[in-house]
Amino acid sequence: MFSKLLTKTIKYQFPIARNNTKVMGDWAEQLACDWLRKHGLNLQARNFRSRYGEIDLIMKDGNCLVFVEVKYRKNTFYGSAEEAITAKKCQRLKVTAENYLQTNAAGNNTEARFDAVAISPVKESDLHCTINWIKNILL
Repeated sequence: MFSKLLTKTIKYQFPIARNNTKVMGDWAEQLACDWLRKHGLNLQARNFRSRYGEIDLIMKDGNCLVFVEVKYRKNTFYGSAEEAITAKKCQRLKVTAENYLQTNAAGNNTEARFDAVAISPVKESDLHCTINWIKNILL
């Protein structure tokens, strides 16, 4: 299902209010945005919402519009961050992206792809996490 995976363990300060899911979600989205910018992507929009769903980050990679789903898991009790990207979630992403393209008058020939950034803490340290950037989650 996934075509390309870039994994890196980095040192990053976690927010103080770790038990607040909104704070952790915002932190993970900012970390993912920073990570993708360091790899040459440009931010176009954050948290695009429609009646179909939400897209965490919309970025540009050259001429390609990239719709990014960010997943963070503080542990793997209920599965990994990658496992949380289900077929149903992918379908919602696709429909929401179509709505974004229509809303923003992007032409039918707009090149687009769907990526995911999965973030998980490293067990050995509170200051490290693993970032998996998965390109083309919808093939």
